[in-house]
Amino acid sequence: MADLLDPRNDFVFKRIFGSEDNKDVLLAFLNRTFAESGEPPLTEIVLLNPYTDKDTPLDKQSIFDIWAKTAEGKLIDIEMQLFNKYDIEKRTLYYWGKRYSSQLQEGQTYKELKKCVNINILNYSFISNDRYHNVFHLREDSSGIELCDDIEIHFMELSKLDDQAIPVEGGLINWLLFLKGADKSNWEVLKMNEPTLKKAMDTLEFLSQDREARRRYEERQKYLHDEASMIEWATEKGMAEGMAKGMAKGMAEGMAKGEQKKATEIAKNMLLMGMEVSVIAKASGLSEAEIEALKPSR
Repeated sequence: MADLLDPRNDFVFKRIFGSEDNKDVLLAFLNRTFAESGEPPLTEIVLLNPYTDKDTPLDKQSIFDIWAKTAEGKLIDIEMQLFNKYDIEKRTLYYWGKRYSSQLQEGQTYKELKKCVNINILNYSFISNDRYHNVFHLREDSSGIELCDDIEIHFMELSKLDDQAIPVEGGLINWLLFLKGADKSNWEVLKMNEPTLKKAMDTLEFLSQDREARRRYEERQKYLHDEASMIEWATEKGMAEGMAKGMAKGMAEGMAKGEQKKATEIAKNMLLMGMEVSVIAKASGLSEAEIEALKPSR
């Protein structure tokens, strides 16, 4: 049997959660996600950009996020991030803003705007706490009063999960352990906790044995690795250039301070010799005012 594909690859993730045939899988995942933030379960969702064969792994125009809409009109954007592209918080707010503002058509009022939710599943650590699932809203600092319920941002960090901590009950962690690539020997327990996970697992096994799906997966995996390498190279290059500039600036400032100190000593000695201020200024490079300030107070 072929090795399982990595469900953290966004191409595979969308095949499992973002296809019309697997809407029930996505619905179950979302309900576990929203249960942790105290929201009522969803009964229906509409996929706004379902997976199609036109989603080419090497095409920058292909969108491997999953866009969904609830029966009440709430918009949901789910994104899988295998590698750290940096500035994820600003990137998230930028795309949230675009989705939120794009709802209004000409002549509509602001009341027409519906809640937008961003769910980021990260294969790396980002937030400085031990929680694998963090949820953000817009609230007043002191009282905690919510200004508006229209923004909700989730960060799920797979790197914070303990592979050995297989849960004994249903919940979001079962889904995240599956996505992280939990040992297949634990799948039975995960399925018992979350029955709909069976369909997600069956889909992953089918894709792993399908030659065309594997070819597309490998293309996408290479693209993601190349992109991550370019980002890492650019980051390291930027840091190296920044350090070089800092060192050069420091040396220049140090030399300037050294020259200033030397000129000051020359001026002091010439003052002790009783020489004219104008002559000292020409010899030391200091201004007459700077030399006057060096004269001892009487």
